[in-house]
Formats: sequence, C-alpha cells, structure tokens
Amino acid sequence: MVKATFSLPAETLAAIRRTATRLGKAQSQVVRDAVAEYAQRVDRLSEAERLHLLGVLETLQAASRNRTARAVDEEIAAVRDDRRRGGRRS
Repeated sequence: MVKATFSLPAETLAAIRRTATRLGKAQSQVVRDAVAEYAQRVDRLSEAERLHLLGVLETLQAASRNRTARAVDEEIAAVRDDRRRGGRRS
C-alpha cells in the first residue's frame, strides 16, 4: 500500500472520524471505501444524461415508425446492389 497526504476541510475529516468510529473501521479504510464507491458512481450516467439519451431513443423510434416496410426493403436492396457493384471502389 502507498501512503499519501491530502488536505481536507475540518468538516470532512470530522465526518471520516465519526464514520470510522461508528463502523469500527480505520479512518483509512473509510476513505478507501468511499473512494471506491464514488468511482463506481461516476461511471454511471447522470439523470440529465439518461433523460437526454432516452429522448434521442424516442426520436429514433418515432422516425422509424414513419417508414413503411416497402421503403426499408428498397433501402436494403439498394445497399445490396451497391455492394455487388463494388461500392466506392468502382
């Protein structure tokens, strides 16, 4: 394990000490646990990001509902024709 020195506000240090006492853990363990939990939470989407992505998904779904099966089949056929002809290489 590596030792490190950090400057913390007095309120934060008091909270670490209270938590360590309440849980019966070392203060360093409380800090390690808190950092690990925070790191996991940071990887998740925020509520604003989640709502934005849901909006984008709903927009895409609405757009796809407006296309007929025939239009989709025609687009697929056009892509297949382009691939058979060599696409951009020809």
